[in-house]
Amino acid sequence: MGAARRGDPRARALRRHGGAGDGAPRAGGRRMSRAFPKRAATAGFSLIEVLVALTLTGLVLSALAMVTGKWLPNWQRGLARVEASELIALAVDRMAADLAAAEFVPANLSAKRPLFVGTSSSVLFVRTALGPNAKPGLEIVQLAETGGGLGRSAATFAPRPADAGLPPFGAPVPLLGAAYRVSFSYAGRDGVWRDGWIDADTLPRAVRLVIREARTGRALDASSAVVIRAEVPAVCVTDETRPVCTRPRPAGAGQEAGQGAGDASGEGRAP
Repeated sequence: MGAARRGDPRARALRRHGGAGDGAPRAGGRRMSRAFPKRAATAGFSLIEVLVALTLTGLVLSALAMVTGKWLPNWQRGLARVEASELIALAVDRMAADLAAAEFVPANLSAKRPLFVGTSSSVLFVRTALGPNAKPGLEIVQLAETGGGLGRSAATFAPRPADAGLPPFGAPVPLLGAAYRVSFSYAGRDGVWRDGWIDADTLPRAVRLVIREARTGRALDASSAVVIRAEVPAVCVTDETRPVCTRPRPAGAGQEAGQGAGDASGEGRAP
Protein backbone atom coordinates (compact mmCIF):
# COMPACT_ATOMS: atom_id res chain seq x y z
CA MET A 1 0.00 0.00 0.00
CA GLY A 2 2.89 2.32 0.78
CA ALA A 3 4.40 1.60 -2.57
CA ALA A 4 1.09 2.25 -4.19
CA ARG A 5 0.91 5.64 -2.49
CA ARG A 6 4.44 6.41 -3.54
CA GLY A 7 3.68 5.43 -7.05
CA ASP A 8 0.41 7.23 -7.19
CA PRO A 9 0.71 9.91 -9.83
CA ARG A 10 -1.84 12.15 -8.06
CA ALA A 11 0.22 12.15 -4.92
CA ARG A 12 3.33 13.02 -6.85
CA ALA A 13 1.49 15.86 -8.62
CA LEU A 14 0.25 17.23 -5.32
CA ARG A 15 3.68 17.08 -3.79
CA ARG A 16 5.16 18.74 -6.87
CA HIS A 17 2.69 21.69 -6.76
CA GLY A 18 2.55 22.04 -3.00
CA GLY A 19 -0.45 19.86 -2.34
CA ALA A 20 -4.09 20.81 -2.06
CA GLY A 21 -4.22 20.34 1.68
CA ASP A 22 -1.00 22.27 2.41
CA GLY A 23 -1.17 24.87 -0.38
CA ALA A 24 -4.59 26.26 0.22
CA PRO A 25 -3.97 27.55 3.73
CA ARG A 26 -0.59 28.92 2.78
CA ALA A 27 -1.95 30.63 -0.30
CA GLY A 28 -4.84 32.03 1.76
CA GLY A 29 -2.43 33.21 4.46
CA ARG A 30 -0.37 35.07 1.91
CA ARG A 31 -3.50 36.74 0.57
CA MET A 32 -4.59 37.86 4.07
CA SER A 33 -1.10 39.23 4.78
CA ARG A 34 -1.24 41.38 1.65
CA ALA A 35 -4.74 42.68 2.54
CA PHE A 36 -3.74 43.70 6.10
CA PRO A 37 -0.09 44.84 6.01
CA LYS A 38 1.77 45.55 9.25
CA ARG A 39 1.35 49.16 10.38
CA ALA A 40 4.44 51.39 10.55
CA ALA A 41 5.31 53.48 13.65
CA THR A 42 3.78 57.02 13.65
CA ALA A 43 6.02 60.12 14.50
CA GLY A 44 4.86 62.42 17.41
CA PHE A 45 5.57 63.80 20.91
CA SER A 46 6.00 61.74 23.96
CA LEU A 47 4.32 62.61 27.24
CA ILE A 48 7.55 64.00 28.70
CA GLU A 49 8.07 66.30 25.72
CA VAL A 50 4.52 67.64 26.05
CA LEU A 51 5.01 68.35 29.75
CA VAL A 52 8.31 70.15 29.12
CA ALA A 53 6.73 72.28 26.39
CA LEU A 54 3.83 73.25 28.67
CA THR A 55 6.23 74.17 31.47
CA LEU A 56 8.31 76.42 29.21
CA THR A 57 5.17 78.09 27.87
CA GLY A 58 3.98 78.80 31.41
CA LEU A 59 7.34 80.34 32.34
CA VAL A 60 7.29 82.62 29.29
CA LEU A 61 3.72 83.76 29.98
CA SER A 62 4.55 84.41 33.64
CA ALA A 63 7.53 86.56 32.67
CA LEU A 64 5.40 88.56 30.22
CA ALA A 65 2.73 89.08 32.88
CA MET A 66 5.31 90.37 35.37
CA VAL A 67 6.80 92.81 32.85
CA THR A 68 3.37 94.00 31.74
CA GLY A 69 2.17 94.48 35.32
CA LYS A 70 5.26 96.54 36.13
CA TRP A 71 5.29 98.88 33.13
CA LEU A 72 1.61 99.11 32.16
CA PRO A 73 0.60 101.60 34.92
CA ASN A 74 3.44 103.95 33.97
CA TRP A 75 2.51 103.66 30.32
CA GLN A 76 -1.14 104.43 31.10
CA ARG A 77 -0.20 107.47 33.19
CA GLY A 78 2.01 108.77 30.39
CA LEU A 79 -0.75 108.26 27.84
CA ALA A 80 -3.23 110.08 30.10
CA ARG A 81 -0.86 113.05 30.41
CA VAL A 82 -0.43 113.23 26.64
CA GLU A 83 -4.20 113.12 26.07
CA ALA A 84 -4.79 115.79 28.74
CA SER A 85 -2.15 118.05 27.16
CA GLU A 86 -3.79 117.70 23.75
CA LEU A 87 -7.23 118.53 25.17
CA ILE A 88 -5.87 121.59 26.99
CA ALA A 89 -4.12 122.78 23.83
CA LEU A 90 -7.36 122.43 21.85
CA ALA A 91 -9.29 124.37 24.51
CA VAL A 92 -6.71 127.18 24.57
CA ASP A 93 -6.73 127.39 20.77
CA ARG A 94 -10.52 127.66 20.75
CA MET A 95 -10.58 130.38 23.40
CA ALA A 96 -7.77 132.27 21.68
CA ALA A 97 -9.59 132.16 18.33
CA ASP A 98 -12.78 133.50 19.94
CA LEU A 99 -11.05 136.31 21.84
CA ALA A 100 -8.95 137.41 18.87
CA ALA A 101 -12.16 137.84 16.84
CA ALA A 102 -13.93 140.05 19.43
CA GLU A 103 -15.79 142.95 17.81
CA PHE A 104 -16.41 146.51 19.02
CA VAL A 105 -20.22 146.24 19.15
CA PRO A 106 -22.45 148.12 21.65
CA ALA A 107 -24.66 146.05 23.90
CA ASN A 108 -27.89 147.78 22.81
CA LEU A 109 -29.22 150.57 20.63
CA SER A 110 -28.49 153.34 23.13
CA ALA A 111 -25.13 152.14 24.48
CA LYS A 112 -21.84 153.54 23.24
CA ARG A 113 -19.45 151.19 24.99
CA PRO A 114 -18.61 147.80 23.53
CA LEU A 115 -20.21 144.70 24.95
CA PHE A 116 -17.20 143.22 26.71
CA VAL A 117 -17.40 142.00 30.30
CA GLY A 118 -14.23 140.42 31.59
CA THR A 119 -13.48 139.08 35.06
CA SER A 120 -10.76 136.82 36.40
CA SER A 121 -12.94 133.73 35.90
CA SER A 122 -15.16 134.57 32.90
CA VAL A 123 -15.37 136.77 29.84
CA LEU A 124 -18.29 137.84 27.63
CA PHE A 125 -17.95 139.53 24.23
CA VAL A 126 -19.34 139.76 20.70
CA ARG A 127 -17.74 138.15 17.67
CA THR A 128 -18.66 137.11 14.14
CA ALA A 129 -20.61 133.87 14.17
CA LEU A 130 -18.48 131.00 12.96
CA GLY A 131 -19.28 127.31 12.83
CA PRO A 132 -21.07 124.63 10.82
CA ASN A 133 -24.45 125.43 12.41
CA ALA A 134 -23.97 129.17 12.95
CA LYS A 135 -26.16 131.68 11.16
CA PRO A 136 -24.59 134.64 9.36
CA GLY A 137 -24.16 137.63 11.65
CA LEU A 138 -22.84 138.21 15.15
CA GLU A 139 -23.04 136.11 18.30
CA ILE A 140 -22.42 136.73 21.98
CA VAL A 141 -19.83 134.34 23.39
CA GLN A 142 -19.41 133.60 27.07
CA LEU A 143 -16.46 131.67 28.51
CA ALA A 144 -17.22 130.80 32.12
CA GLU A 145 -17.00 128.02 34.69
CA THR A 146 -19.87 125.56 34.44
CA GLY A 147 -20.19 122.45 36.57
CA GLY A 148 -16.64 122.55 37.87
CA GLY A 149 -15.03 123.09 34.46
CA LEU A 150 -14.89 125.77 31.80
CA GLY A 151 -17.58 125.94 29.13
CA ARG A 152 -18.38 128.01 26.06
CA SER A 153 -21.94 129.20 25.48
CA ALA A 154 -23.23 131.41 22.70
CA ALA A 155 -26.33 133.42 21.82
CA THR A 156 -27.36 135.19 18.63
CA PHE A 157 -26.73 138.93 18.79
CA ALA A 158 -29.33 141.41 17.59
CA PRO A 159 -29.80 145.13 18.34
CA ARG A 160 -32.05 145.37 21.40
CA PRO A 161 -33.52 148.12 23.58
CA ALA A 162 -31.53 149.21 26.60
CA ASP A 163 -33.86 147.47 29.05
CA ALA A 164 -34.07 144.19 27.12
CA GLY A 165 -31.00 142.56 28.63
CA LEU A 166 -29.02 139.75 27.07
CA PRO A 167 -30.65 137.03 24.96
CA PRO A 168 -30.79 133.47 26.31
CA PHE A 169 -27.66 131.40 25.81
CA GLY A 170 -27.52 127.87 24.51
CA ALA A 171 -26.17 124.87 26.38
CA PRO A 172 -22.49 125.34 27.24
CA VAL A 173 -19.92 123.28 25.39
CA PRO A 174 -17.27 121.98 27.83
CA LEU A 175 -13.72 123.08 27.07
CA LEU A 176 -11.82 122.18 30.25
CA GLY A 177 -12.54 119.56 32.88
CA ALA A 178 -12.90 120.04 36.62
CA ALA A 179 -9.22 119.19 37.13
CA TYR A 180 -8.18 122.57 35.65
CA ARG A 181 -8.93 126.23 36.26
CA VAL A 182 -8.48 129.17 33.92
CA SER A 183 -7.90 132.78 34.94
CA PHE A 184 -8.23 135.78 32.62
CA SER A 185 -6.39 139.09 32.77
CA TYR A 186 -6.66 142.07 30.45
CA ALA A 187 -4.26 144.70 29.17
CA GLY A 188 -5.19 148.05 27.66
CA ARG A 189 -3.17 150.44 25.58
CA ASP A 190 -0.94 151.17 28.56
CA GLY A 191 0.20 147.55 28.65
CA VAL A 192 -0.77 146.96 32.30
CA TRP A 193 -2.46 143.65 33.11
CA ARG A 194 -5.70 143.83 35.11
CA ASP A 195 -7.99 141.20 36.60
CA GLY A 196 -11.13 142.78 35.15
CA TRP A 197 -12.37 144.74 32.15
CA ILE A 198 -15.91 146.03 32.75
CA ASP A 199 -17.75 149.11 31.43
CA ALA A 200 -14.70 150.29 29.50
CA ASP A 201 -14.93 152.60 26.52
CA THR A 202 -12.65 150.41 24.44
CA LEU A 203 -11.81 146.77 24.04
CA PRO A 204 -8.73 145.44 25.79
CA ARG A 205 -5.61 145.28 23.71
CA ALA A 206 -4.82 141.73 24.83
CA VAL A 207 -6.23 138.95 27.00
CA ARG A 208 -4.04 136.53 28.93
CA LEU A 209 -5.14 132.96 29.66
CA VAL A 210 -3.49 131.10 32.52
CA ILE A 211 -4.37 127.42 32.92
CA ARG A 212 -3.74 125.94 36.37
CA GLU A 213 -4.16 122.57 37.99
CA ALA A 214 -7.10 122.76 40.39
CA ARG A 215 -5.42 120.54 42.98
CA THR A 216 -1.96 122.14 43.11
CA GLY A 217 -2.52 125.56 41.53
CA ARG A 218 0.49 125.03 39.27
CA ALA A 219 0.40 127.06 36.04
CA LEU A 220 0.71 124.95 32.90
CA ASP A 221 2.81 125.65 29.84
CA ALA A 222 -0.35 125.84 27.73
CA SER A 223 -1.05 129.35 29.09
CA SER A 224 -1.13 132.01 26.40
CA ALA A 225 -1.87 135.65 25.58
CA VAL A 226 -4.17 136.77 22.77
CA VAL A 227 -4.09 140.09 20.95
CA ILE A 228 -7.54 141.39 19.99
CA ARG A 229 -7.54 142.57 16.40
CA ALA A 230 -10.39 145.11 16.70
CA GLU A 231 -9.36 148.18 18.71
CA VAL A 232 -11.95 150.76 17.63
CA PRO A 233 -15.56 150.56 16.40
CA ALA A 234 -16.43 150.45 12.73
CA VAL A 235 -17.85 154.00 12.89
CA CYS A 236 -14.30 155.33 13.18
CA VAL A 237 -13.84 154.60 9.49
CA THR A 238 -16.12 157.56 8.68
CA ASP A 239 -15.71 159.70 11.82
CA GLU A 240 -12.25 159.74 13.40
CA THR A 241 -13.05 162.75 15.63
CA ARG A 242 -14.84 160.71 18.27
CA PRO A 243 -12.91 160.18 21.51
CA VAL A 244 -13.06 156.44 21.15
CA CYS A 245 -11.39 156.68 17.76
CA THR A 246 -8.28 158.39 19.12
CA ARG A 247 -5.16 156.56 18.04
CA PRO A 248 -2.98 155.15 20.81
CA ARG A 249 0.09 157.13 21.77
CA PRO A 250 3.58 155.82 21.09
CA ALA A 251 4.71 152.96 23.28
CA GLY A 252 7.27 155.08 25.18
CA ALA A 253 4.77 157.77 26.10
CA GLY A 254 2.20 155.23 27.20
CA GLN A 255 4.69 153.45 29.44
CA GLU A 256 5.86 156.69 31.06
CA ALA A 257 2.30 157.80 31.74
CA GLY A 258 1.26 154.47 33.25
CA GLN A 259 4.49 153.64 35.05
CA GLY A 260 3.38 155.04 38.40
CA ALA A 261 0.07 153.20 38.44
CA GLY A 262 1.70 149.95 37.31
CA ASP A 263 4.42 150.11 39.96
CA ALA A 264 1.96 151.00 42.71
CA SER A 265 -0.33 148.08 41.98
CA GLY A 266 2.49 145.63 41.46
CA GLU A 267 0.89 144.30 38.26
CA GLY A 268 2.97 143.30 35.26
CA ARG A 269 2.82 144.80 31.83
CA ALA A 270 1.74 143.34 28.55
CA PRO A 271 4.54 142.64 26.11
